[in-house]
Amino acid sequence: MFVGLHTSLKEGITVTDYREINRLNWNDRTAVHAKSAFYNVEAFVAGEGSLPELDLTELGSVAGRSMLHLQCHFGMDTLSWARMGARVTGVDISDEAIALAESLNERLGLDARFLRSDLYDAAEALQGEQFDIVYTSYGVLCWLPDLTRWAELIGASLKPGGTFYMAELHPHAFIYEAADGGLHIQYPYFDNEAKRYESATTYTGDEDKLNHPVTYQWQHTLGDIVSALAGAGLTLEFVHEFPYTVYEMFPGLMLRDEKGRWRLKQNGNMPLLFSVKATKR
Repeated sequence: MFVGLHTSLKEGITVTDYREINRLNWNDRTAVHAKSAFYNVEAFVAGEGSLPELDLTELGSVAGRSMLHLQCHFGMDTLSWARMGARVTGVDISDEAIALAESLNERLGLDARFLRSDLYDAAEALQGEQFDIVYTSYGVLCWLPDLTRWAELIGASLKPGGTFYMAELHPHAFIYEAADGGLHIQYPYFDNEAKRYESATTYTGDEDKLNHPVTYQWQHTLGDIVSALAGAGLTLEFVHEFPYTVYEMFPGLMLRDEKGRWRLKQNGNMPLLFSVKATKR
């Protein structure tokens, strides 16, 4: 998720640099998120699900099916799918997140598997294994500079006839910032250059300071996302857009509805979320 002030990337950062910088940031976030009200780990352990209604409705039953969850953070959604009968493998760049996910898996007595890997190294970590479902959702694409390689991993990781599903923050929303009681266009929509962000805190609203506040993130258009998936041999079943999202994206300008979804008080029809479902040909 885009967080904090940003500047354009000028210093010629290498692939190794941005991966390591982002990994350290997510290690810091994991410690904060684990004790946050936003994630509410204890309620999850007690049986509360973490998956939004949208994902459950649009993906449908996963019982008895194998699933790969890319960019799984510390595994609450991964483990929610496991509770529903899926045989799940979660992959994430953060070693702290994977360690916590494994701890939760053991605590809950589930049989999910977790792998610590950068997404672009995940094919090697998975050693050619294929799945009935590949899943990823919510604040994931902004961390990826190359959607072609992302989509190729999805295609390679699906069995023939397998399903890819994603619900994600709408790229149109990222051109705005909240200021002076309203939304203002601040960033270009068509801009795929890396951006350097710096924020001392994370998106959960906690005041804990991060030791590694810098991240590098990327903007992708909806066309880029859909075209990458089509180019990787996936047949699109649908692309849906929604005027709500899963967190208070623009503080002070949003209201939470009875289903826990965040909507703008004004501009109530602006796209804030989209979902994609596709099948491997």
